[in-house]
Amino acid sequence: MDRRDFLTAKRRKAKAVQDTAPIQTFRTNSGINTYTGLWTENEIVHLLKRTMFGATKADISYFKTRTLNQAVNELLNPTAPDPALPVKEYTTSTQPGTPDGNIAQGSTWVNDINNDGTVQSQRRASYKKWFTGNLINQDRSIREKLIMFLIDHFGNEASDVGNANWIYQQHMLIRQNALGNYKNLITNITKDIAMLRYLNGYLNQASAPDENYARELMELFTLGKGKDSKYTENDVKEAAKVLTGWQINGTTYTSFFNANRHSTANKTFSAFFNNTVITGRTGATAGDIELADLVNMIFAQQEVAKYIVRKVYRWFVYYTIDDATETNVITPLAEIFRTNNYEIKPMLSALFKSEHFFDMLNRGCMIKNPADHVIGSLREMNAAFPVSTDWNTSYGLWNTFYSWMVTTGQDLHDPPNVSGMPAYYQEPSFHELWINSDSLPKRNQFTDIMINTGYVRNGFRVRFDCVAFAQSLTNPGNPNDLIDEALSVFFRNDLLIQTKAQIKTQILLTGQQWDYYWTNAWAAYISNPTTANYNTVNTRLKTLIQYFFNLSEYQLA
Repeated sequence: MDRRDFLTAKRRKAKAVQDTAPIQTFRTNSGINTYTGLWTENEIVHLLKRTMFGATKADISYFKTRTLNQAVNELLNPTAPDPALPVKEYTTSTQPGTPDGNIAQGSTWVNDINNDGTVQSQRRASYKKWFTGNLINQDRSIREKLIMFLIDHFGNEASDVGNANWIYQQHMLIRQNALGNYKNLITNITKDIAMLRYLNGYLNQASAPDENYARELMELFTLGKGKDSKYTENDVKEAAKVLTGWQINGTTYTSFFNANRHSTANKTFSAFFNNTVITGRTGATAGDIELADLVNMIFAQQEVAKYIVRKVYRWFVYYTIDDATETNVITPLAEIFRTNNYEIKPMLSALFKSEHFFDMLNRGCMIKNPADHVIGSLREMNAAFPVSTDWNTSYGLWNTFYSWMVTTGQDLHDPPNVSGMPAYYQEPSFHELWINSDSLPKRNQFTDIMINTGYVRNGFRVRFDCVAFAQSLTNPGNPNDLIDEALSVFFRNDLLIQTKAQIKTQILLTGQQWDYYWTNAWAAYISNPTTANYNTVNTRLKTLIQYFFNLSEYQLA
């Protein structure tokens, strides 16, 4: 898609489809054979922009010392510790007898039992600031992006769940299992208190089975709605009976199984599940035993692996799955997923090391989601933040950048519904939904502000330092090298030579003809960094980088 097409493309009417058959015959025939092509900065940046939020110069330099195998292995095996616990940065009284009085400012709230609605609203906001901070401070791994994928996949709306402690617990459950076993994650998420609350699992009992979670378990979390996913309405009803009895303890913030509310009848499933009968059990262990039977029955179907791989593909590679991709990529990756007992890493490893992932047609073809745009730009410009101990300043600034993601269409852990963000399932528009006449100007407004003034909290300013960015490049005194290297960080699709020459002349050379107009200005600043010399190069660099960020190419990853 060229820049004109990108900006003028009309949004097509969306149709809610979660998982469909391939929609075209051929785009590329590449498959999951190991990639053996060039391993240069271009390939490194492509890998990092898909597996992380942005690709910093430091990240790129680090992975230049690694082979492709080493890079992917490190991305899939994070060693950094979990982030610090979210803290009480919101303002409520700490006096005895007040709703949140036993938690001091700067102390974590995650272990405090508190059912006050106002306090929980403040904690939900605190959680989202903390979540944003995790994205900004991510380690060199896929972990944060994979957590975002899985949170969207399970589609729980924090505002509907209400209790921030429960949402935090779900986040940590996903964090601890994101690179583990998907089958185990499904078992655990079924009993997760936020999930029990959101999809009414806590109301599910033998005398009045609630089908909400059973339906989404099959339709959204495991089997999808593809042509080969042939479970029946009765299967949903029988699965709901299996899941009766799970409840929430509101005084301990834990889930528990109540055998008195459980359906002890046998549950009979359709031919799609080989007419399986899950024997009704009694007693304290009935819930876990029948849940295990249900999960084993569902995961015995080949369609589970294909459905999850398709969702992974749309997040990390491309939104369209045609016939060739289904045959050459989805099917073999699903086989890897199944034969490894639904361990997530082997499947991701095969994908990110494949010729298909590095196919030129799969580079620079995904519109960034708001987190990729906001967090990616902060990281690529190496924006400085306060020290971790300054929680008040940090949370205030994180809230600013969280708010920008919301403004441009993505609310962390609060999708519009249980299906997640429409950009990852809404046919035929998919990722084009991220860009419209409202969101694109706001994206440009964000980067404009960050280049010019940034944001201040408690005297600490976060903004894009364009001079420092230029100094991080290999040869910033040469205007051609400066433009080329900056574009290698910011863009996945290069500009025409004539376009770069025009940008250089108009911005870095301020309309002059010869390159030394920039080279001399840069050399003067480096040798004598006076205010006047700084302003000369800073003004030009700010104009240059602002121009780059406002081009449609910057919206692509």
